[in-house]
Amino acid sequence: MYQILKKEKLSDKIYLMVVKAPRVADGCLPGQFIIAKLDEVGERIPLTICDYDRAEGTITIVFQTVGASTERMALLEEGEGFMDFVGPLGQPSELCIEADLEETKKKSIVFIAGGVGTAPVYPQVKWLHEHGVDVTVIIGARSKDILFYEEEMRAVASELYVCTDDGSYGFHGMGTNQLQALVDAGKSYNHCVAIGPMIMMKFVCKLTKELGIPTIVSMNPIMVDGTGMCGACRLVVGDEVKFACVDGPEFDGHLVDFDQAMARSKQYKTEEGRRLLALQEGDTHHGGCGHCGGDK
Repeated sequence: MYQILKKEKLSDKIYLMVVKAPRVADGCLPGQFIIAKLDEVGERIPLTICDYDRAEGTITIVFQTVGASTERMALLEEGEGFMDFVGPLGQPSELCIEADLEETKKKSIVFIAGGVGTAPVYPQVKWLHEHGVDVTVIIGARSKDILFYEEEMRAVASELYVCTDDGSYGFHGMGTNQLQALVDAGKSYNHCVAIGPMIMMKFVCKLTKELGIPTIVSMNPIMVDGTGMCGACRLVVGDEVKFACVDGPEFDGHLVDFDQAMARSKQYKTEEGRRLLALQEGDTHHGGCGHCGGDK
């Protein structure tokens, strides 16, 4: 069992848990994720790593209750745990690779976090801060009551801007509005990282393309196995088929086909939709792992 050492309700329907998982903590880097499973009949739940402590052997996860499985997760208490807690999965953030640190320091970086996207943004900003890289962070939410990690982010970001769609706190507007306002005020950025709901990342990329700012997004399509076998997280990036769980989750946002990704996620939720996708996508439906036979 992977024991829950700490549980905290951050805001309405958003929870934080610190989980004892030494092997995951020992090998993870910002940008990667885990897949948790409550019990033998539980759903596999992919969650981005929000923080980690190698010395303590712990992983911090943040999740929002959106269905039966995450509602069950929210009922777990400190001392209880997960049957499975697999990771680290996916590729680490390209900004958090020590071999490329000097190139990273030359960039003027802005992060835009939408909703629960604040969780995967935090470990990247923290890592960059610890390695002497100053970055700007924009946190966006629908309203003040679902904001979280503001103080934690303020401690590691060189500049932090908070905005709410309804104007209940901070800048009145979305993350894109805040970015445009900063650019209009004379701020200049040559690298953007956007993490949040797909529709939010789509419109961030639309704006940054107009502004000429290269942009990385962290894609969060439906995942099942997390190893590229099932084909659930298939994406089209430029002219290539990619799988978020093994090729990502980070991709060039200006090349991602967001409309296709959002439509596919809806279609994949039904058995009939999955069968139709398998027929339409042919040999590219699976990740070609060589083990499941789905690529044959």
